[in-house]
Amino acid sequence: MSSTEVVSSFIEGSPPGELTEVVKSIKALTSDSDPSLLQNPKVKAAFQRYNESQLVCAKLPGGTQHVLVSEHNRLDDTTYYDTTTSTSFTFDHLTQKPSNSKSYTHDSPRSDLIASISKSLASHFAEHYPTQSSAGSAYTVSESSSSDSAIAILISATKSSPNNFISGRWRTMLLYDPSSQALTGTLSAQVHYYEDGNVALNTTRKVSESNVGNSGAEIVRKVAQIEKQYQEEVNRALVGMNEGSFRGLRRQLPVTRQRIEWEKVRGYSLSDNLKGK
Repeated sequence: MSSTEVVSSFIEGSPPGELTEVVKSIKALTSDSDPSLLQNPKVKAAFQRYNESQLVCAKLPGGTQHVLVSEHNRLDDTTYYDTTTSTSFTFDHLTQKPSNSKSYTHDSPRSDLIASISKSLASHFAEHYPTQSSAGSAYTVSESSSSDSAIAILISATKSSPNNFISGRWRTMLLYDPSSQALTGTLSAQVHYYEDGNVALNTTRKVSESNVGNSGAEIVRKVAQIEKQYQEEVNRALVGMNEGSFRGLRRQLPVTRQRIEWEKVRGYSLSDNLKGK
């Protein structure tokens, strides 16, 4: 595997909210051997794939609201539009910084339906997702790049807390077909916890729903129902793992064959125990 392929895999495998740290590590490892590696066209393409597939959010210059990037709201490789704020913007895939925001309205024969979905989605988003200016959360509704007739409904929410060694991202990526009134796509949840270890959760649910309805309110009502079901499924799975699989991995007794009195844990000395004191 070439260095370009290795670096690209590192980039596309970056945990949510941690691309900057991954880039720092890449620079430290490659600065002497190939300082221009990050500018390689194949590596730059990996940055774009990562940002679009992860629905990365960024705050527009001078604004408080976040926008997201995806293949569906792309105008060209570095320019995107956002129906929520009626803007277009340039996005630097390496730094994940937007710039050059302008007023923009995307012409579409389905503009009325897109606006209706957006209006209903705004209430759903405000109720269930963090909307503070510091939170990396955004949604948008746009024409789908993969289908001439479908509408893309996209939601992304990222929580990154380096001081607590944890980051996570929720993604809703759904396509609505007005002719069949069907919803298809995926819901994804990723979590990375890295204090004294490295634990990752990466789960995805495929969505295929018919007879959703043809109004913005009906469509968003179904989106909310699907998201709630998925969240409950993930919660049940985690509880089951904690009570089943994880418990089976735990040592019932320490090597001393005696139960630890946790209220006295500060008084234990591993070195003394090993020495037989």
